[in-house]
Amino acid sequence: MITKREDIRNVAIIAHVDHGKTTLVDELLKQSGVFRENQEVAERVMDSGDIERERGITILSKNTAVTYKNTKINIIDTPGHADFGGEVERVLKMVNGVILVVDAFEGAMPQTKFVLRKALELKLPVIVCINKIDRPEARPREVVDEVLELFLELDADDAQLDCPFVYASAKSGIASMDPDEQGTSMAPLFDTILDYIPAPEGDPESGTQVLISTIDYNEYVGRIGIGKVENGSVKVNQEVVICNHHDPDKLIKTKISKLYEFDGLAKVEVSEAKIGSIVAISGISEIHIGDTICSPDAVDPIPFQKISEPTIAIDFCVNDSPLAGQEGKFVTSRHLRDRLYKELNTDVSLRVEETEDTDRFKVSGRGELHLSVLIETMRREGYEFAVSKAEVLYKTDENGKKTEPMEVAYIDVPNDCTGAVIEKLGSRKGELRNMSSISGGTYTRLEFLIPSRGLIGYRGEFLTDTKGNGVINTEFDGYAPYKGDISYRKMGSLIAFEAGEAITYGLFNAQERGTLFITAGDKVYAGMVVGETGRSEDIEVNVCKKKQLTNTRSSSADEALRLTPPKVLSLEQALDFIETDELLEVTPQTLRIRKKILDSRLRKRANFNN
Repeated sequence: MITKREDIRNVAIIAHVDHGKTTLVDELLKQSGVFRENQEVAERVMDSGDIERERGITILSKNTAVTYKNTKINIIDTPGHADFGGEVERVLKMVNGVILVVDAFEGAMPQTKFVLRKALELKLPVIVCINKIDRPEARPREVVDEVLELFLELDADDAQLDCPFVYASAKSGIASMDPDEQGTSMAPLFDTILDYIPAPEGDPESGTQVLISTIDYNEYVGRIGIGKVENGSVKVNQEVVICNHHDPDKLIKTKISKLYEFDGLAKVEVSEAKIGSIVAISGISEIHIGDTICSPDAVDPIPFQKISEPTIAIDFCVNDSPLAGQEGKFVTSRHLRDRLYKELNTDVSLRVEETEDTDRFKVSGRGELHLSVLIETMRREGYEFAVSKAEVLYKTDENGKKTEPMEVAYIDVPNDCTGAVIEKLGSRKGELRNMSSISGGTYTRLEFLIPSRGLIGYRGEFLTDTKGNGVINTEFDGYAPYKGDISYRKMGSLIAFEAGEAITYGLFNAQERGTLFITAGDKVYAGMVVGETGRSEDIEVNVCKKKQLTNTRSSSADEALRLTPPKVLSLEQALDFIETDELLEVTPQTLRIRKKILDSRLRKRANFNN
């Protein structure tokens, strides 16, 4: 018999990047009494990873729980960046409703549309929270109209269109039901969750059914499966079967050794969990995302959300440069393979394929940021490897024609930078679809349809062209016929001529040819890229060249040689910069760009044959 569990609500917070999801969760935790009065609490407490804190973005979805009016509210904080959309797609199966957070100034953005579409497809009720109403340029009433237009565009049903709107300032910890009224606390949002988000329902008498939507990993207990109890109950020491709707052959008998529920930021050990509870189960090594835990006498797997396919691939290779193995802790192909396959346990959007070369693995993801975060994480763990330039994944349609992934790019730029952006994206096969004035006429919003590969390596140029004032957001638009060749980089590389240590005299002569990436004392090897040149072809330079000493002196001979400070590339800038015939050498301490073929004669021969 289907019953509702009124003492629980399960809700996910979804939004575009930087619209204030994680800050909102902070306030809900604080005002529900999770923290002591005198407890020091970090900002964006849910962004627990180092990279998340440094970049100010959420990468992994995370669970927490608060209690309000004797009702437990399980809250899932999700990423806002399109590259981590897979995290959002899978956790929506765990919840009974969503809070859509929209910036009171920016309004509905590309990722708002993506996450809302996924929620509406699953028929989830939506609470719209217009955040940052205390911004000087906030326009909450217009944003409400934009959100309703978006609902209509995404074919929302009548019940979903009749959604409540809450006006909040997550930073100040206030919410109200009227845009003209300042609230005093988050109580209006809490009350709306209790009134509008349906209580979870299921059959408490039937067999156990727990759909695993997230995998956590802990060095001490191993894999931890997180999911919602759909039917029945789950107990410690219970005999269960792990099955999968999309893999009928998977039937693994096991036992529940430890069971946890969420309370605030902690996992609390429990002996039993009933329908509607979000639980964490540890001690089962064979558990994966999309699996269902069932009673042995009632094996009934639940279908899992289909995750969007990856669109971009990078080759991860064993580092074989002359300076290999000096800084990394894990350097072999076995280390690299094990680490990449371990990542598949927790990241559903990632694909790892072995190639004919045992030292090279093809890793596919949702975008450059998705893969660069993986590279940075591995680098910090002590891995040393090399990566190739990002390439898009092509497909062939039913007529045998080549197709490629397309993106819709929404770009906000100052009016005086519009021409440069249109010209650059035009040369990258971008098609201008819309152009409108925003921010009181000082900014222009451009909408482009552009191949995904046209955006590879563009963000750095974009920031330069817009003097750092431009904002670019993208949304995957599907596959379309191949648009033709794109030349990524107009500049050539400065390549080291011989191995050794960079000398001031050699660098002084080399800097006349272009911009250097290295400084005096850095180790170099033949074939390593030490800078960029304004010319389209590569130039070889000898940065290890020493000054010939003579026994005569002139008045100007001993004057200090002045070097221009080198251009230090970040990981993203280096991934943007490299060409298809180059690799990025990644070690825990250093990033070096090199040619795939180090020997200059072999390189020229290969270019000649091409």
